Amino acid sequence: MKKLLLFQHIECEHPGSLRRFLNRDKVQVCTVNLNQGDIIPKLEDYDALWVMGGPMDVWDTDENPWLIDEKQAIYKWVRELKKPYLGLCLGHQLLADALDGSCDLQPTPEIGILKINLTKEGINDPIFTGMPNVQECLQWHSVRVNKIPTNAVILAESKECKVQAMRVGNNAWSMQYHVEIEEDTIENWSKVPAYWDALIKTIGLDGFKKMKNQANSNINNFLHYSSVLYKNFVNNI
Repeated sequence: MKKLLLFQHIECEHPGSLRRFLNRDKVQVCTVNLNQGDIIPKLEDYDALWVMGGPMDVWDTDENPWLIDEKQAIYKWVRELKKPYLGLCLGHQLLADALDGSCDLQPTPEIGILKINLTKEGINDPIFTGMPNVQECLQWHSVRVNKIPTNAVILAESKECKVQAMRVGNNAWSMQYHVEIEEDTIENWSKVPAYWDALIKTIGLDGFKKMKNQANSNINNFLHYSSVLYKNFVNNI
């Protein structure tokens, strides 16, 4: 992977811990800040597309009209160009919505350090090679994928969300949870009003402190998982 196209929707939701591997491998990264009015460049010039998270929902096209162009770009990238794709949180939901899947509000939001379980397909998928079948990870979402796209398989699930990870075809992977967490991620994201409000409503003020403590206790595992996932992605594109 020499040239990476990166779609961002808010400044604080960048590739996080994955940046260290991009820097190490001297990958050229073109960051498109869609919420700031950046224009999507010619897709054919890039080797892989990563789509990060954000506080907006996939259906918020009136407030964020650039979502329409983004979904069209994702469709072209995955279905027509068949190039490697990685989506995290909103990027996971956009992958479904841009194709022929769909998303809706989740009855019970998932916010905190929670467990996901690999499915049988996930255990055998190359993106999770060398990773445990049960993983603790950062969740911070109130929307879920409720219908996977054609030619997709579910790779991970949780009690509250049956599509925690999926693969579409042989070139696109996405996760509802966050693999890119760093030491300061939770602190930084808590400053986003929409995230803070959802956190307080779901787990309360005491939950914020608990989440930070749990994240600090698991940070070495988080960094290891991101390293393995990055290696697996690069080795399979």
